[in-house]
Amino acid sequence: MTKDQFFAFAQHITPQKTLSRTIGRIAECENTWVKNTFISQFIKKYQVDMSEAVNSDPLSYRNFNDFFTRAIRSELRPICEQKNGIVCPADGAVSQLGEIEHGTLLQAKGHTYSLTSLLGGDASLSNQFLGGSFATVYLSPKDYHRVHMPLTGKLTKMIHIPGKLFSVNKVTAEQIPSVFARNERTVCIFETEAGPMAVILVGAMIVASIETIWAGQVTPFNKNVVTWDYSELNNINIKKGEEMGRFKLGSTAIVLFGKGAVNWEESIQAETPTKMGMHFGQINEK
Repeated sequence: MTKDQFFAFAQHITPQKTLSRTIGRIAECENTWVKNTFISQFIKKYQVDMSEAVNSDPLSYRNFNDFFTRAIRSELRPICEQKNGIVCPADGAVSQLGEIEHGTLLQAKGHTYSLTSLLGGDASLSNQFLGGSFATVYLSPKDYHRVHMPLTGKLTKMIHIPGKLFSVNKVTAEQIPSVFARNERTVCIFETEAGPMAVILVGAMIVASIETIWAGQVTPFNKNVVTWDYSELNNINIKKGEEMGRFKLGSTAIVLFGKGAVNWEESIQAETPTKMGMHFGQINEK
């Protein structure tokens, strides 16, 4: 058994949710010694650049989660203003991107996963994205952990899908089949000038929660799929580049568009580093 295979195997036997909830409670702890110790060790281990944060004093944060979801200085992440431009939703690196072929998305070399499974088994929803485009952005521990809108959109639906909490780094993506369609996740559907757009926030090992700006924490630890229908509401409109959600102990964001709706920036490919707000693609003019 290789080192990577052992890492994947160990995740199968780890009590994922118990570990994640325990770490989540520690991350919310406001005890000065506890939170300062965790924050200091985290910065040292992952070489976090605090000069980018609005509040650059790491020990002034209320708890670890406050530090982890810290706001970034807006001038350091300018939003692409190119006509018909799509912006990158998050700091991190591209895991994979391309076309949704035969109802599947590429996870890693040799591994694909089902679009319908990713969207919680809703075939009518997945039909809107058949033959379309996807992009997967992995947020590493050192990254800025707020997710922003690729395009201006009106929220029509949110789906919380329970699941596993495997790690979602490169090694796991190469070792565990369908990891993004097996992990706990929140699917957000928007209507945009490019047609339907999905922004999917995927949970992972020790991710304490996923939040959206309109609903707060959306991880109810429910065993069933939960759907919120916003189609009759007209007041949840979020502009391109504005925050739409965040991870408390980070993970992966997946963006979907329908067939022929967009083209990704040609220079972007697997493992390309990303910054939130950068030019990520272009809407196809109809």
